[in-house]
Amino acid sequence: MKFIFDCHLDLSMNATEWNRDLTLTIDEIRDLEKDLSDKPDRGNSTVCIPELIKGNIGLCVATLISRYVKPKNPLPGWNSSEQAWAHAQGQLAWYQAMESKGEIVQISNKNSLKSHLEKWNKKSSRKRLGYILSLEGADSIINLDYLYSLYDNGLRAIGPAHYGPGTYAFGTGSNGGIGEKGKELLKEIEKLNLILDLTHLCDKSFWETLENFSGNLWASHSNTRSIVPNERQFSDDQIIELINRGAVIGMAFDAWMMIPNWKRGVSDPRQRGLIIENIVDHIDHICQLIGNSNHVGLGSDLDGGFGKEQCPLDLDTIADLQKLDGILKKRGYNNEDINKIFNKNFIGFLERAL
Repeated sequence: MKFIFDCHLDLSMNATEWNRDLTLTIDEIRDLEKDLSDKPDRGNSTVCIPELIKGNIGLCVATLISRYVKPKNPLPGWNSSEQAWAHAQGQLAWYQAMESKGEIVQISNKNSLKSHLEKWNKKSSRKRLGYILSLEGADSIINLDYLYSLYDNGLRAIGPAHYGPGTYAFGTGSNGGIGEKGKELLKEIEKLNLILDLTHLCDKSFWETLENFSGNLWASHSNTRSIVPNERQFSDDQIIELINRGAVIGMAFDAWMMIPNWKRGVSDPRQRGLIIENIVDHIDHICQLIGNSNHVGLGSDLDGGFGKEQCPLDLDTIADLQKLDGILKKRGYNNEDINKIFNKNFIGFLERAL
């Protein structure tokens, strides 16, 4: 099996909001939820630590995600940035508890990255999941002092916005620029050498962000707009600009981002024929557009608020990402290209950026 780097997993959200003990097996988690109906993906989860290890997914970007929503904003979220901050701290505490338990290990610099990869390659070593801490949406940052607090706790990547209008930028489903607060945040991100995640920015905020930032950037989980025409995906112009800036783009396995005209809560993977191979269309579009496979990776977003009901029908758990190996070979990708997509592109990025 190939080693996999997954650039986007909402692990602490699942633990603290979905009340999932991710140290359990996937069957145990599903069984505990079989009588629950508060969320559409109950009993359909795909991610847990045992399945990550089973799938040779030894390294990931793991998020803190806690949205502050202003009055009249219909999106779910906290009513103050202080509440959002407190919730994010609870998620951080879960990662720290998992580290203390020996389940995961935080990667925060080149040395810890090198050490983790060396241990993972030793057959005698116990396999532990390595994670780079990321903040998805910056609304919980009350002021910039709080950004430094997160950095001290290992934060190494940050996306300024999530869904809707945010404090520092406008995200998916909204329209607006980054404003002075956004520009101030970008300056501090650059000072701290944090990785800037362009995922979820609306078009106007996307281009304004690039005008005001010259540091390291990537897109942890976004697909292509030419295949799925909505603003959540990247246009060809955006993809080319990201590649010119040295970015890597992670492919997401959320159904509505993989194929067009998916209706959340209505469409069904079997009825629509959604399979893992659909993601290769997005991979191939980027590779053909830029002429190489050097800027594509995986950012699965599995169990990012959805489960088996909204992902490929031939994916039972996250360990099935390994199926991409054979699928890519059938589509003409050689072993070196596949290794780049599975891990080398993002690991090489981290070796330069950390």
